[in-house]
Parts: sequence; C-alpha cells; structure tokens
Amino acid sequence: MSTDSTGSEPVLVADSGCELGEGPLWDARRGRLFWFDIQGSALLSLRHDEPRAFATLPLPFRASAACLTSDGALLTATERGLWLIDPDSGRITPVEPMALGDGFRSNDGKIDPTGAFWWSSMDDDHGRRPGTVYRTRRGQPSEVMFDGVHITNALAFSPDGRRGYVADSLQGRIDQFDLAAGGAVGPRRPFAALDGGDPDGSATDAEGYVWNAQWGAWRIVRYAPDGRIDRVVPMPVAQPSCCAFGGEDLRTLYITSAKENLPQADRDAQPLAGGVFTMRVETPGLALPVFGEGNGGSGK
Repeated sequence: MSTDSTGSEPVLVADSGCELGEGPLWDARRGRLFWFDIQGSALLSLRHDEPRAFATLPLPFRASAACLTSDGALLTATERGLWLIDPDSGRITPVEPMALGDGFRSNDGKIDPTGAFWWSSMDDDHGRRPGTVYRTRRGQPSEVMFDGVHITNALAFSPDGRRGYVADSLQGRIDQFDLAAGGAVGPRRPFAALDGGDPDGSATDAEGYVWNAQWGAWRIVRYAPDGRIDRVVPMPVAQPSCCAFGGEDLRTLYITSAKENLPQADRDAQPLAGGVFTMRVETPGLALPVFGEGNGGSGK
C-alpha cells in the first residue's frame, strides 16, 4: 500500500457547499461534469475549462445519480423513480415513475458496459429499513437485482463487464459479483473490508482498479482487482461521497463531498465540505457508454 504517488493532491474546483453532493458524471460531448445535491434537490454542473464556475438547476424532487442518453439528456434516479432531465433547457419528463416507499429516496447509480443503468433506493433515515438495487435496460421496466441492502453504494463495473461491485455501507465492506452473458447476476461475495469509515461511491479505471470514496474516513482508496489496497489519497474533508473520471484524457478524478450530519463545529472546521475536488491520476478512467448503447461487456 502507498499514498498517492502522482504528486497530485485533491484540489477544490467547485465551492458548491452541497449538503449531500453525489453522483458525479462526466459528459465528454459538453466538456462538463454533472453532479447532484441530493438534499438540496439540485443538479449542478461545471465546465472542465472553467474551474470554480458552476451552474445550478433546481429540481422538483431529490435526485442522486444519472447516466447519459444518446441525445444528451440525463436518465436520472430520483425519489420518484426514473426521470429524464435536459440540462440545456431544464425540461424534466417522466420515464418510469415509481413509488419507492414513504421516507425512501434514490441513492447510488452507475451505467454498466452493456448500457444498462443500475440505481438504488434507501431509507433516508440512515438506512434504517432496507432498500433495493435496480437495473434498467432500454425498452424494459426496471428489475430488482438485490434487495435487503440498507445503504447501497460503490456501484461500479470491471472494464470487460464481467464483474460488478456493490456495497451496503452499513456493513463496512465492498462486495463483488459476476455478470454472465445475457445479464445473469451471480451471488455477492466480499471484495474489500474497510478499517474505518463507510464505503461510498466508486469509479473503475482502465486497469480495472476500483477507486472508492470513504465516508467519514477523510480519504479515497484505490483497490486492485484482487481487493488489495493499492493507494490511499487523503482528503481535506471527512465525507468524500463519490468519484468519477473526466477531462479530455479521462485522467482527472472528480470527487464530490457532503456536509450532511456534520455538527456545526465540524462544519466550521471543514469550510470546503460539500465542494467538488479534482486530482490528476496516472491511469485513465473508462469512457462510459450512453444508456442502451453498450461498448462491450458480458451482456451484449
């Protein structure tokens, strides 16, 4: 294990002050990063070539994660199911409205290499009641992939699409599962156990290493495909929440964060909490497909 060896440290690029920043998504066509403030009911965006200048689109509901569609809209997981957001016009249209349950909202989400969108629900009362992990494929209703997961996080996929990752943050570990041809899913099995903090959002790089934001632990951790800790990157905030690769070469790691549940003294001590950070990395990330148009993987 080592600390970051690139010489790069996380740098604030958007002082967005999100209560619960989540779901970073790179849009190569627009050259923009999108992310959500879940509790603030907002979609935010930042141009790669205009650091610190971010835009905010208020939403009529809480939303948490999205994937891009072929026409540039965002297929978005929300507390009301799946909706389509046009970030240019601000138009919001229903795709698959769902009642997630009283007190439930959406949480983590990620597109897999086949172009299917995985997303989750959770009890907003700290995951007291278990939620659900869904998979949505074009032209089909969302299907339940895992249930009994209290706080779903760390959704990510290997470059070949044959392995997926998921965490129930209350268990303090990241699991892995196999994905067979046609989309069949194998049982979850342990991948990496944390020694402090909770596993939050993940992103996979081109070598199949998993970068994971670790809530409450002031760090980002890069795991090798065998679950070994490869690198630990200290963060200037206690609650990094998710990460995504972006930039023209996909070697910029974007990291969202949150100030949710921090006592006022901790908020005062962490003035950057809720902001978005970047750092340069040696290995680029994966170019994610748009919804319904996979670029490979076991499910094609």
